[in-house]
Amino acid sequence: MLYEVLEILKNQSAKFLEDKGEGTDLVLLANGALMDDPNQNALQDKILLSLLNIEEEIVLKNKPNTRVENGITKYKNKAVHLNTYVMFAANRNGYDKSLLALSYILQFFQGKKVFTQTNTPLLADGGKLDHISEFHFTVQLYTPSFEQLNYVWGMMGGKSRPCALYKLSIIKVERNVLKGTGPAITEINGELNHILS
Repeated sequence: MLYEVLEILKNQSAKFLEDKGEGTDLVLLANGALMDDPNQNALQDKILLSLLNIEEEIVLKNKPNTRVENGITKYKNKAVHLNTYVMFAANRNGYDKSLLALSYILQFFQGKKVFTQTNTPLLADGGKLDHISEFHFTVQLYTPSFEQLNYVWGMMGGKSRPCALYKLSIIKVERNVLKGTGPAITEINGELNHILS
C-alpha cells in the first residue's frame, strides 16, 4: 500500500497544479538524489515526490490478529501501520517557477489533509491503482530544523532546492494471508476455585 499511497499523492497534487495552469504531469514519483544527474532529463522542470523515511506506528501494534466470520475464527499476522516522510522538491526551470509550484503544493495540502476512497477519486493511471478499494491516510506538514534539512540534502548528494516535507499517517500494510482457522469460542466451561490468602 506504500506505493499506492504515493501514487495517489502524486496524481492528486499534479491535478491541482494542472488546474492552476502550471502544466500537465508536473509531479513525478522519483528518487530526489537523481536531480543533479545530467542523464536524467525526465526530472528537469518537474516537482519530485520522494520517500525519505518509514517508521512503524507502534501505538497500533496491540490490535488483535483474529477475526470471527460466520462462526469461524480466522488468524492472521497483525497489520503493519506506517508513518512515512516524503519530500516534494521543486526542480523547475527557474527559481520563481519552483517557488510558485511549491506554494501550490502547500495550498493543496492545506485544503486537503485526509485522503479516503470517498473524498479522493482515483485518476486514470494505466491500471496501477485498480486493485484499491479502501484507503485512509492523513498528510501533515513536517518542518525539520536547518540542520536536519541540510542532512537530508547531503544524504541525497544534491544541491538544495525549494522543498516541503510531509508526514503521512497511517498507512496500513496487510497481506490477505490466513495463518489458520478454528471454531469461534462461544463459552467457557470449568470450575472456579477460590484461592485463600
